Amino acid sequence: MPKNVYIHIPFCRQKCKYCSFVSFTDLGLKKSYLAALKKEILHHYQGEVLDTLYFGGGTPSILEPEEIRELIGLFNVTPATEITLEMNPEDCEKSPLDNDVSVNRISIGCQTFDEGILKEIGRRHSAQEVKEILRFAQNDVSFDFIYGLPGQTIEGFEQDLRQAVSLGVKHISLYGLKIDEDCYFAQNPPKNLPDADTQADMYLKAVEILTQNGYEHYEISNFSLPGYNSRHNMNYWNNGSYYGFGVAAHGYITAPSPCPLPQGEGISTRYSNPCDLQEYLKNPLRHESEHIVSAQEQLEEEIFLGFRRIKGINKKEINEKFDINFDEKYAEVLAKYPSHILKTEHGYRLSLEGILLSNTILAEFLLAPPSD
Repeated sequence: MPKNVYIHIPFCRQKCKYCSFVSFTDLGLKKSYLAALKKEILHHYQGEVLDTLYFGGGTPSILEPEEIRELIGLFNVTPATEITLEMNPEDCEKSPLDNDVSVNRISIGCQTFDEGILKEIGRRHSAQEVKEILRFAQNDVSFDFIYGLPGQTIEGFEQDLRQAVSLGVKHISLYGLKIDEDCYFAQNPPKNLPDADTQADMYLKAVEILTQNGYEHYEISNFSLPGYNSRHNMNYWNNGSYYGFGVAAHGYITAPSPCPLPQGEGISTRYSNPCDLQEYLKNPLRHESEHIVSAQEQLEEEIFLGFRRIKGINKKEINEKFDINFDEKYAEVLAKYPSHILKTEHGYRLSLEGILLSNTILAEFLLAPPSD
């Protein structure tokens, strides 16, 4: 059963211009939402001792410390449980970290230290407020940065990263700007966006700077100082199970099964909750969709998620788990990308050039014929 939990807190004081996540600015619904959320948790959670508990959003730091404490109290956690809270910099003075709430890791939506760009993308905080976080937080802190922002240059992005390194941030996540149809920028396209080649150069420069400064590049978009990997996100990339609670949350429940897996036998379930807030408040116990994941789909997910890890996939484990010969099944794809898919001691990984083409390469793995 799952030992990892994601909780979606969908409220924000205002919507960022690039954001297409499920979030709402009507804070008057917060009390009703928390009541529904508790009802869902108490109904579905089976009391497992948790390895990780992650509050995402939205803006989870919009909650009061006592509200976060009450939610944590619904779960069986220990001092070893990684408890992460996504936080906006402007909330740092009411941080729950100093209020005995048990949060031991925070993820900050920094995005950039450039004040002009922060204003352009609709962020409420200043660069100084980001830096103040480290005065309040004495534990694990992760910074999120976006590259490819309006008016952003490679030199400006490099300066952002060097500032983060100088501040001693333990973990850094990088995201290329993607404008989805549901965000403000989709209807109001910003000017001076870096092109795709510039975004790729920004990514390569980030890998260079961060690895030279002692950060482990352990997943396509994630870097950490030794010992500070995100255990919660690693569970996703290891294709592990997890509960998802709250509006628009997704979960993945796996059941024990002997290996190898019979092809076509569904032993795992992915589910999603409604994205409509009123619908969720009306019945928080109902999943909007549930899908039994076949062995073929599990194999595809194992490959897709495994290649996101910098160490890549372990073909022996995949062969035993799914009763296949990886080299034979995917010989055509492996031969097509000899400089992008590299052999390792245990299997294969993507090169840096492969990472830049990862969507194309992984799509070819997914298009391979199903096993008999």
